[in-house]
Amino acid sequence: MKKLFSILAMAGLFVLSTNTVNAKAATATMVSNLSATVTTTAVMLQDEAPAEAEQSFMQVLKEYFIKGGAGFMGIVLLCLILGLAVAIERIIYLNMASTNTAKLRQQVEDALASGGVEAAKEVCRNTKGPVASIYYQGLDRAGESIESAEKAVVSYGGVQMGQLEKNVSWLSLFIAIAPMLGFMGTVIGMIRAFDKISTVGNLSASLIAGDIQVALLTTVFGLIVAIILQIFYNYIIAKIDSIVNDMEDSSISLIDMLVDHKK
Repeated sequence: MKKLFSILAMAGLFVLSTNTVNAKAATATMVSNLSATVTTTAVMLQDEAPAEAEQSFMQVLKEYFIKGGAGFMGIVLLCLILGLAVAIERIIYLNMASTNTAKLRQQVEDALASGGVEAAKEVCRNTKGPVASIYYQGLDRAGESIESAEKAVVSYGGVQMGQLEKNVSWLSLFIAIAPMLGFMGTVIGMIRAFDKISTVGNLSASLIAGDIQVALLTTVFGLIVAIILQIFYNYIIAKIDSIVNDMEDSSISLIDMLVDHKK
């Protein structure tokens, strides 16, 4: 009986050891397969990454720009660069010309009441912007008469408006030229396409596709440049209108202050 139990115990240990070995082998196989899958996925992602990078927006834009031709596309790009330079210069100037007119008006009124015209002029000298300059010119003529001060304010207001609108006409010129150059490139491309058709004698899509693509690309880039510059142009015009409105309102307030000061 003891021998039988011994034999059964030995058989159980053998089966258990066999199952353990099989489980370990299966686990190793699963780990190996999982590692292979992860490695394959990583390789696929590395292969796809350069392909996506090659199709980035800037590279596609650069490719189409080169296909459009160096002649007209270069001129369109020059319009964009010059237009942006003018727009940035005007935006900086207009932001520096913007002042808190309500605060300036109150300071000038307080200076007139406490220290007279010279104190008010000192306030204007220490303040930047066209409104302060107009105030200074009006106060400088305040000793003569109210009519002289009013004429000085109106005249110098026109000068300041000219300074605000300086170089804005160049920006509108670039907005008009850019799409015109694009349309011109389109016409020239179509002329080349029809020349090829007349030379070969048959209509083939592959024969004229390149010229038509160049023609359409010049128009697209010309319109893009015009749209970009038009956005800056509208912002600049709105900024100028705001400053001019402040100038007119402040001029009326200055004349009223001078009239009250004369009484």
